[in-house]
Amino acid sequence: MGNSYTSSLCHLVFSTKNHEPWLTPPIQKRLWPYLGGVAAKNEMTTLCVGGHSDHVHILLSLPPDMALSRAIQIVKGGSSLWLHQTFPDLHGFAWQEGYGAFSIGISQIADTRKYIEGQAEHHKKRSFREEYVAFLKKNGIPYDERYVWG
Repeated sequence: MGNSYTSSLCHLVFSTKNHEPWLTPPIQKRLWPYLGGVAAKNEMTTLCVGGHSDHVHILLSLPPDMALSRAIQIVKGGSSLWLHQTFPDLHGFAWQEGYGAFSIGISQIADTRKYIEGQAEHHKKRSFREEYVAFLKKNGIPYDERYVWG
């Protein structure tokens, strides 16, 4: 891949299973950097991580030879294992099966970063489900209510 040059920026969004509020502030404080570390160990660049008690937002730059589905598998799988090992009281924790992935351009990095960093304030006004449906609609992505409203 020495002569391949890409810009593959993705805003990833995924929830805890059944939207359970497992991600308390003390867990977030450790999980956000861990997610960045998992990405870095797998040649992805994390530009920003944030979220709320029931979901995560990650702004990632993917390497040219990595499929989006593989990136998600690495991030969710690695963090799930780490959460179970680090916080034994989270024995019931799991990530939802699916995810949202929204491509962004270089000019949208600052706004996306600001949005991700403002999650605590943002969710005083809007639920995760409302936020997620808004993302899907904004990006013209058809969705099945059974999976969004679980």
